[in-house]
Amino acid sequence: MTNVGEIVARFEQFAPQNWAEDGDPVGLQLGDLKQTVHKMMVTLDVRPEVVDEAIKNNVDFIFAHHPVIFRPIKKFDLADPQNKMYASLIKHNITVYTAHTNLDNAPNGMNDWLADLLELSKREPLLKEHEESLLKLAVFVPKKAAAKLRNALTTAGAGQIGDYLDCSYTLSGIGRFTPQKDSHPTIGKKLEPTEVAEEKIEVVFPQKLRSKILKTLRIVHPYEEPAFDLFEIQGNGIKYGMGRVGNLEHEMSVTEFAKYCQAKFKIAHLRIVTDDLEKRVKKIAILGGSGGQFYREALKKEVDVYVTGDISYHTGHDIIANGLVAVDPGHHIEQICKPYLQELFSKWNAENSWKIEVLQSKLITDPFIFI
Repeated sequence: MTNVGEIVARFEQFAPQNWAEDGDPVGLQLGDLKQTVHKMMVTLDVRPEVVDEAIKNNVDFIFAHHPVIFRPIKKFDLADPQNKMYASLIKHNITVYTAHTNLDNAPNGMNDWLADLLELSKREPLLKEHEESLLKLAVFVPKKAAAKLRNALTTAGAGQIGDYLDCSYTLSGIGRFTPQKDSHPTIGKKLEPTEVAEEKIEVVFPQKLRSKILKTLRIVHPYEEPAFDLFEIQGNGIKYGMGRVGNLEHEMSVTEFAKYCQAKFKIAHLRIVTDDLEKRVKKIAILGGSGGQFYREALKKEVDVYVTGDISYHTGHDIIANGLVAVDPGHHIEQICKPYLQELFSKWNAENSWKIEVLQSKLITDPFIFI
C-alpha cells in the first residue's frame, strides 16, 4: 500500500519545498501524509467543482499547483463556500498537497513546460538563478552491511545526479580499529586490534537533506561509531530559478507572435501590450501565473516580448514606456501542468510499484469568460 508521504517524498526530489518563494504556502494543505492512496488526481486549482469531481472518482489524494489555503481560516463558517469545500474534503478523507513556486522554479518544471510549448531555445531563468549546494558523503562499512546501508541512503534521498537516481561509488579496503574498554563493538573484542574487510560508499545529496542522511547513516550502520567524511561540492549543485528566457526559431511580428501564442496555448483571446504590432520579435521571456511586476527583469535580459498573466493597467503603460512588448495570455495557461504532472506521477508509479491510479482533472477552472 502507498501513502501520500511516499508520493510527496518522490516529488520533492524533483521540486523541493525550499525552492519555493518566501511566504508561499506549499506542501501539505489539508489531510494526512500517512493516508493510503488508491487514486490521486492532479489539478491546477482546488475549487468546489474540482472537489466534487474527486469525490465522484473516489480520489484519495489531490495534488494541486495553486495553494488551497493562502490565508489562515479565522472562522470555520460552513456558509462560506470555501469552508464548505474544506469540510467536504475532510468528510471524504481527501488529502490535498500543493506545489506552487517550487514547481515554477524547478528545472523541467512549470516554466520549462511553457517554454517547451513555445519551442524556445538557448534558455536561462528570467529571475535570479539559485543553486542547491551539494554534499558528498564517504562512509566506511563492513562488506556484509554495505548493500543495506547504500539502499537506505539512496531511499533517504542521497544519490540523485540530474535525471539519475541511486548513484553511488564503492571502493574495497581494510578497516582497522581497537575497541576500548567502554566500547560495545559489533565486530572484534575489547582492547584487541581488529581488521575488517570494508567498503567505502560515496554518495552526493543536497545540503537540505544533511540531517536526514546522517540520521539514516547512524540508524542503519552496524558500528557503534561509524567512520565517515563529509565534503561540500563547489559549483556542481542543481540550478533553479523563476521564469525562462529563450529564442524563437524564426523572427515574427508582434501580431504573428500573438497568434502563435493563441495556437500554442489553445486560447481564443489574449491581451497585447505594445505601441507597434508590426515590430519584429525573437527573444522571448515567459513566466507562468501573475508576473507583471517582473517586467523590469525582462528588460534587463533585453528580450523583445514578455509573456505572463494578469498584467495590470498601469504596469501595461510602464511596459510600453520602456519599449517592451508584453503578451498576456492569462493565468490559466498554467493548466498545462495537468498532463505533465500526470505523466510524471505515472512514471514514478511504475518505477516504485505504487499501484495507484493517476488522474488529471478534466475541469476548466478559468474564472473568465470572453464575449
